[in-house]
Amino acid sequence: MHALTITRGFCETERDTVARLYWDAFSGKLGPVMRPRARALAFFTSVLDPEFALTARDDTGTLLGVVGFKTASGALVGGSLRDMAQVYGWVGALWRASVLSLLERDTVTDTLLLDGIFVAPEARGRGAGTALLTAIKAEARDRGLSFVRLDVIDSNPRARALYEREGFVAGETEHIGPLRHIFGFRSATKMVCVVAA
Repeated sequence: MHALTITRGFCETERDTVARLYWDAFSGKLGPVMRPRARALAFFTSVLDPEFALTARDDTGTLLGVVGFKTASGALVGGSLRDMAQVYGWVGALWRASVLSLLERDTVTDTLLLDGIFVAPEARGRGAGTALLTAIKAEARDRGLSFVRLDVIDSNPRARALYEREGFVAGETEHIGPLRHIFGFRSATKMVCVVAA
């Protein structure tokens, strides 16, 4: 088994790989809004910001997974309406942005907001997810923050179990009502981990 290391960001040559892994992880939730796949990949490839990513790699340097985060100054998956329009056209961008805004989460002063964690299928079970969660907690501490927060959807119990093992505690659950027909899940639970020394 290869050793894991965590690096900051990713290189431009890895942008397509990160976009594909992101889409593979979140297409169940975002697919109905962001399809077709080719356009979704084009959009994510263009807007991913490595400044807001930590990457798990093996000792050969192969990218195994990524954890993104969001601050007041940006996020792993950002982009503007204009960026979306370049891929989907203005009409497609306007309705997609309106629907996606329903999932938007605001940042909080003392909290680092997790903006997606995803691991390559061939790397699952090798500790990459755990290493990325440990790294994001260290990132929050290094920034002088007290908490890391994420939202986990009800259709992903394996992820929730991992978060609980890593010290995240479930809080408020938000039910999305009829939007479940669009996004494919019924509720999302806020989970918080205390990271202050």
